[in-house]
Amino acid sequence: MSKNHGAEIEKVLPDSPAHLAGLAAGDTIISINGRLICDAIDFMFHSNEEELTLVTQRKDKKATFKLSLGEGQNTGIELKPFKVKTCSNRCIFCFVNQLPRGLRKSLYVKDEDYRMSFLYGNYITLTNLSAQDKKRIAQQRLSPLYLSIHSTNKALRNAMLGNPKAQDVLKDIEFFKEHKIRMHCQIVLCPGYNDGKELERSIRDLYKFYPYVSSMAVAPVGLTSHRKTAPKLKAVEKEDALRALELIDSFQKRFTKKHGEPLVYGADELYIKAEKEFKPLMEYGELPQIENGVGMVPLFLHQAKKIKIPQGKGSKKFITFTGTSFFPYLSRFIDKLKKAGMDIDAGAVENTFFGKSVTVAGLLTGRDVMKSLSETVRKDDILLVPDVVMKEGARVFLDDVTLHDLEEILGIKTVVIASTPKGLVDAVTAL
Repeated sequence: MSKNHGAEIEKVLPDSPAHLAGLAAGDTIISINGRLICDAIDFMFHSNEEELTLVTQRKDKKATFKLSLGEGQNTGIELKPFKVKTCSNRCIFCFVNQLPRGLRKSLYVKDEDYRMSFLYGNYITLTNLSAQDKKRIAQQRLSPLYLSIHSTNKALRNAMLGNPKAQDVLKDIEFFKEHKIRMHCQIVLCPGYNDGKELERSIRDLYKFYPYVSSMAVAPVGLTSHRKTAPKLKAVEKEDALRALELIDSFQKRFTKKHGEPLVYGADELYIKAEKEFKPLMEYGELPQIENGVGMVPLFLHQAKKIKIPQGKGSKKFITFTGTSFFPYLSRFIDKLKKAGMDIDAGAVENTFFGKSVTVAGLLTGRDVMKSLSETVRKDDILLVPDVVMKEGARVFLDDVTLHDLEEILGIKTVVIASTPKGLVDAVTAL
């Protein structure tokens, strides 16, 4: 068996078709119905039939298993994660290169894997795609993909990538358009590099591939206090943000008039830096890049207006927190909860770990949360921890501080909540 083929089973669910057929954790799936399997995507693509013949390897022996699936029935197989392809670029704004030592290992992985882009919406530059990768994306219709563009000016993009050999990204986008692959594109705005006329050029170039380029987002560069590498980058200031939003707004008006959708969006952080009001939620369409910080605040504000807040004073005291950029918006909602009789406060946590210029809640560390709240928490407070600050599926912050650590140091109970108005209200009314 080629080392490039085979996907190992991590778990087989009890009483599932796979379990009843005799498959077990540790088995490696080599093929399904005669088609070679490399990873979870191959498995998803080739297991969508009612009758499956799986060839597997268990230790040194091959075996064949037959599965019959009812309509909509799952095989019951969970595969081990595949090895992620990493990035060899040296982007001038790479956040991983700005991280200090001492964080958990997974944070230093420079993901550049089209499979992760398809499965989880991770942004990739396409610079490590082989011809076989492109062929597979087209054949298996791995759509949408999420692309980090930098600039459509090849010379400028390669300089920003730190990779003079990178091919023209527009050629890759043309290939995906021809094969009807949808793309969501991101431009990280770096003043003095890809702003102004270069930003205008990039938006114009990407628009040529509409509707397969389904959305574009412009987000300000994030710089930490641990950044040491040259060249020096300038943070996005108020005037930079205002100019970018003015340009984006001009394109949005044109695209909305022609297509009924804005197509290009400014990240929430641009509006905050520009001290400019957000656009109504309806102008963000289906929120195609909400995980990229585009429309998160407008969605929260919209939900905060619509939610029913129960009246009446409870007996418990609550406190929550967020990053400094979102705090003014959270604070307004907290005031509404207080007027309804809820005993709740909120704090803005300054990011001293990455630097004060990093203002989003998702990059707060446990140490900064403890430091910020240590003098404001009250006896018997319940700390409502927004889920965006925790590692997904775990009770741990970026710096490996756990909820248990937080409870011991602050001397209060903690509860993880959904980072929404409903998440706050549900927690306060349920506890």
